[in-house]
Amino acid sequence: MSETTDRTGLDAGIGRIPIMAVHPVVDGGRYPARCVEGETVTIGATAFREGHDAMGVQLVLTSPEGTEQRRALDLVEPGMDRWETSIRTEQLGRWSFRIEAYSAPFSTWAHVAEVKIPAGIDTDLVCAEGALVLQRALAEIEDGTRPASDGPLLRAALESLRAPGLPASARVAPALAADLRGILTERPLREGVTVAGPFALEVQRRRALYGSWYEFFPRSEGAHFDPEHGWTSGTFRTAIRSLDRIAEMGFDVAYLTPIHPIGSTFRKGRNNTLDPQPGDPGSPYAIGAAAGGHDAIHPELGTFEDFDAFVARAKELGLEVAMDIALQCSPDHPWVQEHPEWFTVQADGTIAYAENPPKKYQDIYPLSFDTDYEGLYAAVRDMLELWVAHGVTLFRVDNPHTKPVRFWEELLAEFAQTHPEVIFLAEAFTRPTMMHTLGKVGFHQSYTYYTWRESAEELREYLEELVETAPFMRPSFWPTTHDILTPYMSAGGRRAFVLRAILAATLVPTWGIYSGYELVEDVPRPGAQEQIDNEKYEFKPRDYAGALARGESLEPLLGTLNRIRREHPALQTLTTIRFHEADDEQVLVFSKHLDAAATGTGTPDTVLVISLTAHDRDAWTTLSLDLEALGVSEEFEVEDLLTGERFRWGREPYVILSAEDRPAHILRIIHPEES
Repeated sequence: MSETTDRTGLDAGIGRIPIMAVHPVVDGGRYPARCVEGETVTIGATAFREGHDAMGVQLVLTSPEGTEQRRALDLVEPGMDRWETSIRTEQLGRWSFRIEAYSAPFSTWAHVAEVKIPAGIDTDLVCAEGALVLQRALAEIEDGTRPASDGPLLRAALESLRAPGLPASARVAPALAADLRGILTERPLREGVTVAGPFALEVQRRRALYGSWYEFFPRSEGAHFDPEHGWTSGTFRTAIRSLDRIAEMGFDVAYLTPIHPIGSTFRKGRNNTLDPQPGDPGSPYAIGAAAGGHDAIHPELGTFEDFDAFVARAKELGLEVAMDIALQCSPDHPWVQEHPEWFTVQADGTIAYAENPPKKYQDIYPLSFDTDYEGLYAAVRDMLELWVAHGVTLFRVDNPHTKPVRFWEELLAEFAQTHPEVIFLAEAFTRPTMMHTLGKVGFHQSYTYYTWRESAEELREYLEELVETAPFMRPSFWPTTHDILTPYMSAGGRRAFVLRAILAATLVPTWGIYSGYELVEDVPRPGAQEQIDNEKYEFKPRDYAGALARGESLEPLLGTLNRIRREHPALQTLTTIRFHEADDEQVLVFSKHLDAAATGTGTPDTVLVISLTAHDRDAWTTLSLDLEALGVSEEFEVEDLLTGERFRWGREPYVILSAEDRPAHILRIIHPEES
């Protein structure tokens, strides 16, 4: 996507001044790169020319209303011809940018003058050539492409170049002076302009990048068992009480698993058995019953009025509400009778149930988009519109990779237009190509393989990969989910839960936990990487207050981590991460840094994390820190944000970490501006 403004007006292929490797660009510009309001974004390109004449590169940034602003790119890697600049966009919407590279005749002449005039070489010719360059700049005033305010300096320099009898050094002095160079740097004289772009840049709201999610089953909040009458489900009214605790821990999002009526046909019993007992509530992912489908609320949870009260209380506490959207149906869903064409019929005439071998979901029918795409699309869109109207601002989409990508591209594009505030999180534990493509077509966030990346080497490699894909796939880190409990977590107990929370909360801007994490629920179901007595198939009320009173809860740690994240904008970024070295290969060392301009506080923000990655060992190790990445000199002061301790460090500090009581340092670099 490169053209040049040559005299023919035709596409000249690579262009007069080649521009290559523009970033951030997704699939050659087929999809927009994405950022959020207030995020610092680096825009760069490789640009070069033949010979030794000077050149320049400019960014032209266009707002959603069509207003243009220009800025120069800096040559950051001269040997590789890499040019970059950084921007911060505060306005939401579809922006665009293009890169313009050009020959810079004034800079070329200025270099020649600085070499030849002191040496007394061709002095009159140099002055004459300089006069021609300045005349061209003055001509731009006449044609309206340069402001008239540039005129006085240009004319004075031109008169000096033409002045007879003066030494050559005096004649060129006004043209080489800083004030004239300043205006010709800001508004350069350009030749042979080559253009790359435009490329789209979608600016979304900040929650698309940064936030802390807390997942829970509302039916478990307030559920209780009576030996005579059995289980009584929790409701939205009882779940409201949980919101205060979630907010006190500093979470931003209260995420609800499905809240719809649950089918009874092939209902699953405890631990995913096929023989449910009386009172077993069934999986909330088996959506649909006589009481309704995706547009209805399970009667035991309450009414829409109750749900609205729940959302209102969440907003009062500064929480957003996320809903789980699972596009699948129980055999009892109204759609099964009303729209049998929306399902896959097997050779024997039965509807196929869902499978993920070796897992079988006999209580769930997957949807088929091949028979009545438009009808199914409209039904899903209208269902989402309903929940948005009731205050839901985020959707966690269950298994989006089992639906056509075309469907998501069209649906998410429509919601980007009608509800740009709504955020979609992809629960897609699948091939990287599919995960990446879901991000490209519009998903704001994605679950990741953090859950299974355990060693320092694995985590470093994974984060470096995620930084590369940041323009189109934003990661969300979850140590466990209601479906996943890895051997690392079940073997490591409390130490593993502490360690993985610290890493998830600091490595990426968005992280989340599943309720019960604070109680270290770590007992697996035999033969499976999930918890015993899975909450998908039973009520699970928890004694949070008792565990906190006994000192057994991780609530204080979770609250501290979320507070640190809120107070330090560096931790609200992904692409600023830099890795440092440790002698111990199981110690992960990384930092995130924002300069004063990016923080908006007048001081930079730098956070340095040194963490164990194994839960069953301690570490005594020497670090090798990249001081430039930290924005400090040879000696600097740090404050541990977990303990309040302060240390005086240098380039190679020695640290001791204990899996039991000090698995990590989360350090604030104290910059001289703060002293």
